Amino acid sequence: MGSDVLRWPVIGTWLRWRHARMSLQIVLLAVAAAIVLHGLVGPPVAPANLATVVTWVHYRGLLVVALLAAGNFFCTGCPFVLVRDAGRRVHAPARRWPRWLRTKWIGIASFAAVLFAYELFDLWALPAATAYLILGYFGAALLVDLVFTGASFCKYVCPIGQFNFIAAPLSPLEIRVRQPSVCSACRSFDCIKGRPATLAPAPAQRGCELRLFLPSKIGNVDCTFCLDCVHACPHDNVALGVRTPGAELLDDRRRSGVGRLTGRRDIAALAIVFVFAGLLNAFAMAAPSRGAQEWFAGAFSTTSEAASLAAVFLIVLVAIPVLVVGGAAAMTRLLGGVRSLSIGGIATRYAYALVPVGFGVWLAHYGFHLLTGGLTIVPVVQSAAASLSGGPVLGEPLWTWVGMRPGAVFPIQIGLVLLGMMGSLALAHGVSERDHRGHVLAATAPWALAIAAIAAAAIWILAQPMDMRGTILAG
Repeated sequence: MGSDVLRWPVIGTWLRWRHARMSLQIVLLAVAAAIVLHGLVGPPVAPANLATVVTWVHYRGLLVVALLAAGNFFCTGCPFVLVRDAGRRVHAPARRWPRWLRTKWIGIASFAAVLFAYELFDLWALPAATAYLILGYFGAALLVDLVFTGASFCKYVCPIGQFNFIAAPLSPLEIRVRQPSVCSACRSFDCIKGRPATLAPAPAQRGCELRLFLPSKIGNVDCTFCLDCVHACPHDNVALGVRTPGAELLDDRRRSGVGRLTGRRDIAALAIVFVFAGLLNAFAMAAPSRGAQEWFAGAFSTTSEAASLAAVFLIVLVAIPVLVVGGAAAMTRLLGGVRSLSIGGIATRYAYALVPVGFGVWLAHYGFHLLTGGLTIVPVVQSAAASLSGGPVLGEPLWTWVGMRPGAVFPIQIGLVLLGMMGSLALAHGVSERDHRGHVLAATAPWALAIAAIAAAAIWILAQPMDMRGTILAG
């Protein structure tokens, strides 16, 4: 079955420790508390405040790097869940999430709403607003999960979770069973049901809150890497296995908690929004973005920034994807030799192939901020410590510490986008081999053009003068 990270020295031992997740959550909760405190009482200047620098430069950059290198480990250490668990000790939820809402549509809407608020209110420049946004996340997690059982907020609502779920298939690791025969003989199903405290001397342990039954779980979609199944399994039959990144997006078997990916238009829509939101988020910090909003304001005779920005969002997240994805699907239906599939069905099947190029865009964008502003964490922490303690306990802030120059980062950005493009081309070819045998090249060609167009648009956007948001290089 390949290498199992849980069997590795040191890191594997730590991951198998019962309190590994809580220890990581406590660290991230302390970081979140410091960010919120400094955002509310610290300097209102974005480059000097932990709230804006850590949230919009370091957290986002490290998030995408971690997703690519290892998987959804930021959900593993999510501090929102730690606070939610504490709240559930006072008030246990009693309701199940409504069946008709068990889709990704709310998550897609919340993802787009956070991106919209980020641009509309210039959150990268507002430490206090960023702090309130973080507090809003904690409040939303408590509100949802004190009413509904399981990990309802994570699975259906959390915008960060939806981002992680659709990007995690590109990671080299996944939670899976070690030996399927052991699961076939199991009758307790602790990995999903959990283990009650009455089974002494073993402590109580919950099962998978996202309802992913491990023997029929495939890949990382909806998996938060919580490791509850690792600790619940009485047979020590759970692995954190190494696999081929992205291969699960070609796997059309029915998977626990998700079903078949080709039948989930909501998850396909999440993949499409993920891709085009990457372009939109990068474009919004480029110089032509302001001109586009001004043009819309003039075209629609409005002075409302929200209205012009909403027009940009609707065009980039709805109109352009319909044209690009719908057009490619229509051409594949015409050329692919399978007329039994609808245009929507074909679009759903190929949407997942776009994820690598979309992730390349996000990685190039967030990596730009991390590489050009990574060292700013040092003077900002020094400044925060001084302002909160009343003296330079960590020394005078080293404001000259910044990071790489933007020009040196651009070749790296191009490489990341091109790597994502190659991954998408490989997946599109794989989908064609699976669904359009005998017409593979013809079926793939429209998607190759779409993928190349996305990559070209990304490179053009990244080549534009950038707004160094929330960093010392700003202004």
